[in-house]
Amino acid sequence: MTGFAARQGAAGRYSWTWDLRSVNGRGLDLRLRLPDWIDGLEQAVRARLQGALHRGSVQMTLRVQTNAEAAEAALDPERLARALKMIAETETAAAAADIGLRPSSAAEILTLRGVLDAPSREEDTAPLRKALEADLDLLLADFTAMRASEGAALAATVAGQIDEIERLHGAAVAAADERGARAEDVLKTQLARIVEATDAVDADRLAQELALLAVKADVTEELDRLSAHIDAARDLVAADGPKGRKLDFLVQEFNREANTLCSKSGSRALTAVGLDLKAVIDQMREQIQNVE
Repeated sequence: MTGFAARQGAAGRYSWTWDLRSVNGRGLDLRLRLPDWIDGLEQAVRARLQGALHRGSVQMTLRVQTNAEAAEAALDPERLARALKMIAETETAAAAADIGLRPSSAAEILTLRGVLDAPSREEDTAPLRKALEADLDLLLADFTAMRASEGAALAATVAGQIDEIERLHGAAVAAADERGARAEDVLKTQLARIVEATDAVDADRLAQELALLAVKADVTEELDRLSAHIDAARDLVAADGPKGRKLDFLVQEFNREANTLCSKSGSRALTAVGLDLKAVIDQMREQIQNVE
């Protein structure tokens, strides 16, 4: 979900600069800083972003100026002082709450409403909005291309982790088979101890208890589900479109099966495999947070 793109453009007597960046987020959080004097621009930009992106905390800044704006515009000292005071108060409150903020730049402060006493814009802004929307398509193309490049590398990493989970699944099957081969002898030994320590044994009750122990120790279902999750994860990684939330769910299922293996293991070998599984799954969970 991380990405960055910037563009500069011009049309007629206007020029502009785009800045688009995103970081990880559970959903799609759009934070736009756009000129409010261009009718319909924010609605159009928000719709484009919502159509192109699905997850991430996205920040977009657009600065538009006329070719002569630098000479015509003038600072409003009173509004600048108020803006600086509000920024200082915000930074103080954030520091008190132990929240880190990126320092504000002079260029960003100048974009705050009223800080620059810009000339009035009473002309029709529709042509400018149309030019900006066309340029926005190019910006989004650059942005998605960068995210796709990072996504390809991330897909390779996640695929490697799925391969490791599959290898550990095979090790768990082998450990479970080995444990099963010894299970009969273990149960016979336990049964002999019970019979020796008890004068009267209820054969039916004893059989029920032994059957219950065998069921509780059986990990066949967990291993079968783990195998199914591996196939589902591979299909998701190879599929097109958003997949982050589905992979989030699968990672939870992976972890559930690994926990159950550890709790029902009954052998050091199977416990060791379960712990290794949990470690790889945790690494995979961290990577999945970057997936849209």
